[in-house]
Amino acid sequence: MVDSGRSGVSPSSAGRSEVPPSSAGRRRGEQLVQAILDSALDQLSTVGWNGLTMEGVAAGARTGKAAVYRRWPSKADLVAAVLEAGMPPLGEIPDQGSIREDLALLCRRMRDAMHSRSGTALRSLLHECDSVSAQRFHELIRTVVTEPSTRHVRDLVGRGIVRGDVRPDATGDYVVDVIPAMMMYRSKVCGSEWTDLDIAEMLDQVLVPLLKA
Repeated sequence: MVDSGRSGVSPSSAGRSEVPPSSAGRRRGEQLVQAILDSALDQLSTVGWNGLTMEGVAAGARTGKAAVYRRWPSKADLVAAVLEAGMPPLGEIPDQGSIREDLALLCRRMRDAMHSRSGTALRSLLHECDSVSAQRFHELIRTVVTEPSTRHVRDLVGRGIVRGDVRPDATGDYVVDVIPAMMMYRSKVCGSEWTDLDIAEMLDQVLVPLLKA
């Protein structure tokens, strides 16, 4: 005989509302955006540009692919957003007392940015993606890597001129391009890890003699 007063709900589950599996752990707003960006960076770091899919990114972020496409219409748009958001800022360079030490600190920060997860992903995907997408990322390199680096070098050279350890006419574009150009070339082409010794030798053999007052 069935007891009509029992609802069929066990005492342990009484008073608890069940969460649909599809909504468990779902993120929204800025939290969802960050989850998507993190998932995309994970894919870039593991399967690269060619292996990255919007579906895989959505799965890693525990959302639907429509939520990804709604914010970034293409894979290139998503990856550009990932890299732009993830590149570590160089920050302000406090006065170290000499142009050599100022530039050494800047170079170490540039090296750390190049070897961050985002920096490593940016350099590696340039070897994988097609020419149209590569052009998009070359522009990204210019805006998030090259321009901030040359701007810092220019500021430090100006500080050195005021301090008196840099010659007054060392203000040309080629001068401020030396560090970013050498670091990117030797990292990409020669596989240089840019140790502190490498940085010191570049400064002592090239840039400090070029700038010396």
